Amino acid sequence: MTKPELNITDAPFGVRPQVTLPDPQFLELLKEDGLRTLVSDHYDLLVKSKIRHLFPVDTEDLAIAKERAADFFIQICGGYPYYRDNRGKPMMARRHQQFRIKPADRVIWLNCYRELLQKLDLPDSVVYSFWQYLNVFSLWMVNTE
Repeated sequence: MTKPELNITDAPFGVRPQVTLPDPQFLELLKEDGLRTLVSDHYDLLVKSKIRHLFPVDTEDLAIAKERAADFFIQICGGYPYYRDNRGKPMMARRHQQFRIKPADRVIWLNCYRELLQKLDLPDSVVYSFWQYLNVFSLWMVNTE
């Protein structure tokens, strides 16, 4: 099997396609600690990127953001509902409304994940499933042209 291409879907501003949850094998194979590391590494790339202004500067606030994001991804991958237990229903588009997220910001966010996902030693189909989730989910977060 050839490596799947982790392409970024281009969509007009305001388009919110149906989101398909990732294959639960992503979490089963990566385990909670692995997913938490992935999210933490992603944030570490983001705070060095052109969209660093969208993320906490304070170390403690950044650690909280990493934990919340990891809780969310664990939950959507079929794991324990940490996010729901600690924060309630996700409603991520509403939670991100306070930030001005442009289409170009989404591309940077996705590129940081792509860099990390390509390094994982997981079956291509499992990585691709998580990528497809991120690709579509991220369209929902864009709130500014």
